[in-house]
Amino acid sequence: MAIKILSVDDEADMEMLISQRFRRQIRDKNFEFIFASNGAEALEKIEQNQDIVLVLSDINMPEMDGLTFLSKLNDKKLPYLKAVMVSAFNDMDNIRTAMNRGAFDFVTKPINFDDLEITINKTISHIEMMVNSQKEHDQLVAIQNDINIAQEIQQAMLPKTFPPFPERNDFDLHAFLKAAKLVGGDLFDYFLMDNDHLFFLIGDVSDKGIPASLFMAITKAIFKSHFANKNRDTISEEVRRINDFLSADNQSMMFVTAFVGILNLKTGEIEYIDAGHEPPLILRKNNEIEVLKKKGGIALCIDGDFPYVSNTFTLEPGDTLFTYTDGVTDCNNRSGERFGIQRVKDLLIQKTVSATPKDINDEVLSQIQAFIGDNAQFDDITALTLHYAG
Repeated sequence: MAIKILSVDDEADMEMLISQRFRRQIRDKNFEFIFASNGAEALEKIEQNQDIVLVLSDINMPEMDGLTFLSKLNDKKLPYLKAVMVSAFNDMDNIRTAMNRGAFDFVTKPINFDDLEITINKTISHIEMMVNSQKEHDQLVAIQNDINIAQEIQQAMLPKTFPPFPERNDFDLHAFLKAAKLVGGDLFDYFLMDNDHLFFLIGDVSDKGIPASLFMAITKAIFKSHFANKNRDTISEEVRRINDFLSADNQSMMFVTAFVGILNLKTGEIEYIDAGHEPPLILRKNNEIEVLKKKGGIALCIDGDFPYVSNTFTLEPGDTLFTYTDGVTDCNNRSGERFGIQRVKDLLIQKTVSATPKDINDEVLSQIQAFIGDNAQFDDITALTLHYAG
């Protein structure tokens, strides 16, 4: 579309001079000129042609001069309409007044049309930059709104009622997720499969941000649909099926590390699948820390046919299991030092056996945030802590 330019001048030959000088741009529909002989007529033209983006206005005109016109133009608050004022070379006081009232630029009479063309093109470039900047701003606002909605959806998917089973005194658990961005790729879940078996899961998607959050949502949903099913198969078989499902058409080449467990609430035995995840820590009732030995397989989505095999360990009454993602141990402070597993062990040992899972997780997160300080958090931080009372 042609850029509309309003020329306001009481000199009769100005329309002819401009039409002649810019005839090529007019012919090629790059420019479209509209003409007015004074400020009052110019305001009418702007009302009739609200897509005018540039005004060339003389200052000294009858009926309504250029400075009055400029003031009324400013009252309209049209951010993308720019005015270039025209006056005699020795009329610097009025030119200065025009610039103070918001004129974008000026040219002097007698008009040098080469200079006028440069000024027009410069002004149009500035307008286009402003328009593009606003479009980019609007796009960012729209993206931010979408991210906020995604964050709300993701947080709504995570269990957040603690204690989750207040009527039970044989176990307690607490979990948290602190995303590095507004949305993250870590996940956790838990639910009673029946009165005697508790399912729990913690996982970490390989990416960050919105792509990871989408993959996280799919992973969490598919785990729940499989393990909440009363006709479920063994833990090994269900994880194999989930792995096969997630691996299919995985064009983004994401993967998920996961620790999947089922706690027998009568015996304290946990049957689990370690899909390339961080080794959990066990705080025994005698206040000793045990690191669960790695007996797991690879992360989900790397090999759709991987034969996952379950293993078991037992929590004694009074023991606490601490599971976490690598954001806990890999977070850095300003000097580049890692938080590390030893700090986590020391923190757990300092907690008494009476500390609840929430107490432990609150202290872990508090210590991590103090350690990071003003350094940027680069990874999601997630933990799920389970206490078995027997």
